[in-house]
Amino acid sequence: MDALVTSGLTKHYGHRELPVHPPGHRPAGTVRALEDLSIAVHEGEIFGFLGPNGAGKSTMIRLLLGYLHPTSGSATVFGLDSVRDTVAIRRRVGYLPGGIALYDSLSGERLLDYLGDLTGHPSVRRPELLDRLELSARTLRRPVRDYSRGMRQKIGIIQALQHDPELAILDEPTEGLDPLMQRAFYGILEDLRSAGRTIFFSSHVLSEVERVCDRVAIVRRGRLVALEDVARLLERRKRNVELRVAGDPPRLDDVAGVSGVKVLADGRITCQLDGDVGPFLAAIAGHRVTDLTIEPAHLEEAFLELYEDAEPDGGDPPVEAPTDPAAPAAIPPAAALR
Repeated sequence: MDALVTSGLTKHYGHRELPVHPPGHRPAGTVRALEDLSIAVHEGEIFGFLGPNGAGKSTMIRLLLGYLHPTSGSATVFGLDSVRDTVAIRRRVGYLPGGIALYDSLSGERLLDYLGDLTGHPSVRRPELLDRLELSARTLRRPVRDYSRGMRQKIGIIQALQHDPELAILDEPTEGLDPLMQRAFYGILEDLRSAGRTIFFSSHVLSEVERVCDRVAIVRRGRLVALEDVARLLERRKRNVELRVAGDPPRLDDVAGVSGVKVLADGRITCQLDGDVGPFLAAIAGHRVTDLTIEPAHLEEAFLELYEDAEPDGGDPPVEAPTDPAAPAAIPPAAALR
C-alpha cells in the first residue's frame, strides 16, 4: 500500500459571496494555493516535496492532516480519507510544522511529556533522539522560553518522532539547525527509512533534499512540475566541463551529449555534458589532456531548469495556508484525540 496518495487535490482561497456560485465559477479575488495535485508516496521511502516559499507546500501538509479541507480532489493516508478519518490519521502520523510555536512556560521535558501523551503511544525513541540531537537532561529542565531557535527546532523534531510514527510529515525540518545538527538529523532519517518508516519531507533547501530523499516532487505556483527519482533526475542534468589540452583542441561540436562548447583565450575549453560521458571521453582520448574537471550534476540545476521550462499558468500568485490562531502550531496530529 502507498502511505500517502493525492488525486486532483486542489485548494483555493478567496471570498465567498451569496448566492452560492455554480460549479466551475471562480469568484473575484480567489487565490489558487494548490491545483490538481496527484502524487503517491510509497511506504518506507523518504519523499521530498520541493518548492520555493509560497509554492503550496504547507497547504498540502495541512490538507493531508485535515487542518484544511480541499476545494476539490482527495487525499488518503494509509487508505484513510483526509477529511473523514482525520483522527485515525493523526494516530499514525508524526508532524513537525514549519515555524513551530511551543508552550514557553513549560520545561522542555514537561513539553515533550505532554505532547507525547497526546499521541496515545509511548515515547520509545525519545532517549535516542535526545542523545543524537545533543539535548541534555539539564537543558530539558530549563523553561522553553530560554531556548534558542535551534533548541526549539530540536524539540519540534523530537516531539514529531519520539513515538515512532509510521509516517513522519516534516515541514522545513532543518530550519534553525547548525550544520552539525543537520548532519545528525539526516542520520536519523536514514535510520527511520531502514526501519521501514515513511518520511514526507517538505523543503526549499535543495542540497538536503538531494542528500536524503529517494524521490522528489517539485511544485511551482501550486502545480506539480516534476515527480522523479532523485538519481534519475540528476542523471538527466547537464554537467559543466572544463579542460585544457596541449596542442590542437579536440572537436566536440558533434559529440553526443556535448553542447555549449567554448574555446577561451587562456586555452581552456568549456562545455556542458548531458547523459553518458563515453562519447566525450572518446573524443578527447587522442589528445594530451593536462587538466579536466567534470562537475557533478546537482539538484539545484535540475530545479532551476524545470522551473525555467515550465509555462506560467497565468494564475494568481500562490499563498500558504493562513494560520488559525486558535490552533497552536506545536500541537501534533494526535492532539485532536483528547
